[in-house]
Amino acid sequence: MRVAEVYRNGVLAGLLTEESPESFVFCYDDKYFSDISKPDISLTFPKSQKEYRSRFLFAFFFNMLSEGVNRLVQCRNFKIDENDDFGLLLATAQNDTIGAITVKAITNDE
Repeated sequence: MRVAEVYRNGVLAGLLTEESPESFVFCYDDKYFSDISKPDISLTFPKSQKEYRSRFLFAFFFNMLSEGVNRLVQCRNFKIDENDDFGLLLATAQNDTIGAITVKAITNDE
């Protein structure tokens, strides 16, 4: 199982979890959810206390990934399987993303 923190403009918004290659979960952080001044991270994830579940990496996060040659280069550089969308997201979406959302892996050594 791999887990990542999802930030919106540098503020922790929620957690994205890969429970298995066919099970993904996103849930809002309680503090972010309770703050009425904080917007949804996207139209596909309206603020809710429920868990969003999918058999595939959510399209919102998948669309943050590079395509084509850029994706191949990133996979080679980071030594990530080309089919590991979640791994590629963790490796490339920590900063300098297009938009307000960044994704940071939670590791056991923190």
